[in-house]
Amino acid sequence: MKIAVTATEANLDAQVDPRFGRCGYFLIVETDDLSFEAVENPNIALGGGAGIQSAQLIAEKGVVAILTGNCGPNAYHTLSAAGLQIVIGASGTVRDVVDQFKSGAFAAASGANVQSHFGMGTTPGMGMGRGMGMGRGMGMGRGMGSGMMAGPTAASQSAAPTKEQELEMLKSQAQAMQQQMEQIMARIKELE
Repeated sequence: MKIAVTATEANLDAQVDPRFGRCGYFLIVETDDLSFEAVENPNIALGGGAGIQSAQLIAEKGVVAILTGNCGPNAYHTLSAAGLQIVIGASGTVRDVVDQFKSGAFAAASGANVQSHFGMGTTPGMGMGRGMGMGRGMGMGRGMGSGMMAGPTAASQSAAPTKEQELEMLKSQAQAMQQQMEQIMARIKELE
């Protein structure tokens, strides 16, 4: 069975990227033997429509499921319309997430878990890393905050995530923020 996993790098030991539409890579994994195709996400820097474009890209790959940290409403509806199972709250390495999926540890999402444009302001190569928020957090409007305090709206989420899903999402976001902080500190040292 072929599934897709959002990833920060092009290998099975990469971390799951918490963003769907603006993830770094999609790994198309054959669950039987863990062979995979790494697809660099061409939509990472789109100003709008990244979720829909990424969903269409994945739907064309012949996968039955997508595993990711978060999924916005536009991507969710596009993936659902294509008949894909959508698993949100995934975190850890791609290899571990695939194993968890194979063991039945995940349930399909019943709706989006973040608002539209989640992960914007995260253009790579700008010295800011790949942030994951909507500029409402510690990044002073530069897309570095997690935006979790605002919470999803009822229109963008048909069912609240379980406690376990929320915990996994928060862990994933904390890990991404930690990596981003390390990148920022390294860039500051380079500039000093």
